[in-house]
Amino acid sequence: MAKSFRFEIDAENRILLMRFMEQRLTDESLADVYAALRQYSIATNPHAVIGDFSAATQVELSVDFLQKLALEEPAVPQAAQRGRIAVFPDDVGFGAARMFQMFAGPTRPLLHVVRSLEEALEALGVESTQFEPLP
Repeated sequence: MAKSFRFEIDAENRILLMRFMEQRLTDESLADVYAALRQYSIATNPHAVIGDFSAATQVELSVDFLQKLALEEPAVPQAAQRGRIAVFPDDVGFGAARMFQMFAGPTRPLLHVVRSLEEALEALGVESTQFEPLP
């Protein structure tokens, strides 16, 4: 089964980018992303992480799962020092991400939710990027 996401890195700005590639985002697919994000963030030691869920037009996340995920150890270590941004143009996805942000606030103080990749880069204060695919 093909992965529903891919990772890229901007080495100069030290930004790890996860691009979700499917239209349907479920509890199961988000759990897969979360596990992979932990591995990639440890391997690359980024300054910031962006999760781009722009492709997700069918967001089927349960409140119980979001609460459970928020109570787990953050996927990206050093949560108080590393910016993390979730990109959700879709209204349902944006709402779910904001709910997660509310649940996870104490353990992920630098988590932001935006509507576009451009907004994410602006929030990080980055003007230009050069993302390269990771294996």
